[in-house]
Amino acid sequence: MARRALGPATLAVVGAVERIHSGEDVVVACSGGADSLALAHGVRLAALRLGFAARAIVVDHGLQNGSAAHAVGVADGLGRAGLPAEVVSVEVRPDGSGPEAAARAARYRALTENQLAGESCYLGHTLDDQAETVLLGLARGSGLRSLAGMRPVRDGFVRPLLEVPRATTRDCCRELGLDWWEDPHNTEPRFARVRVREVVLPVLERELGPGIAAALARTAALASQDADALDELAAAIEAPEQLPCAAVEGLPGALRQRVLRRWLLARGAAEVQRGHLTAVAALITDWHGQRWVDLPRLRVLRRSGLLVAEPPPSGW
Repeated sequence: MARRALGPATLAVVGAVERIHSGEDVVVACSGGADSLALAHGVRLAALRLGFAARAIVVDHGLQNGSAAHAVGVADGLGRAGLPAEVVSVEVRPDGSGPEAAARAARYRALTENQLAGESCYLGHTLDDQAETVLLGLARGSGLRSLAGMRPVRDGFVRPLLEVPRATTRDCCRELGLDWWEDPHNTEPRFARVRVREVVLPVLERELGPGIAAALARTAALASQDADALDELAAAIEAPEQLPCAAVEGLPGALRQRVLRRWLLARGAAEVQRGHLTAVAALITDWHGQRWVDLPRLRVLRRSGLLVAEPPPSGW
């Protein structure tokens, strides 16, 4: 199909793909929903023009009746349109993080394991998904990095549609004559993201005026720039195995927190939550003889003006 014959929504999707593409081959994660289906066809059309190799993966989570047949149908439809596609089945194991997070972890694992050398994996997250992510981060009080939302490019994953509204992906599918699948989980109010989508954002639009989703996405882009700059500054600060308290005590709090996080992870901490960081920072900025701070797989104490990391006690 000639570029000039494409509809405006399809042109928007193809243009978003072409702007972010940097010469790599592409594998698209496609569920059959409007967002990922529009992205898959946007990638297919961009690949014809730019000459890169493209294919798709359809992940079957096995969480719904008929999911295997649905996944095969999505892959077959993409193949008939000219985008080779395969189905990858995964087992979603409960891990205490909730069903959404467990399914997401299984999906990302499968996509990573099935990427080929030189490929980037394109994901169909839209401007609306970004807005929802920012609101959820704000509600959790998770800090600047959470408000920065999803990154357009990170660890081999690329999100070309973060500036494209969800309505545009549906219009793209209509222009191309594509029938998309509506995931029933996307209307389940037990999920916080669904409540944000179905209740919170419409209320904000009604009470504050239109354009809230776009404004939140812009906030994410600005916060991402600030967070990246702070991360770069923190990475440039030397943090030896035994960290001199005086070297970080005078740093601005946002920078000190990042230096400590990097130092703790480098010393073997399994995870570093905000409470851990606050307690470790207090060994520097509010020292009054505390004995130590325990983190998963790590104990941190102050000794002769130095922060020292040790393995936790045996059996702890």
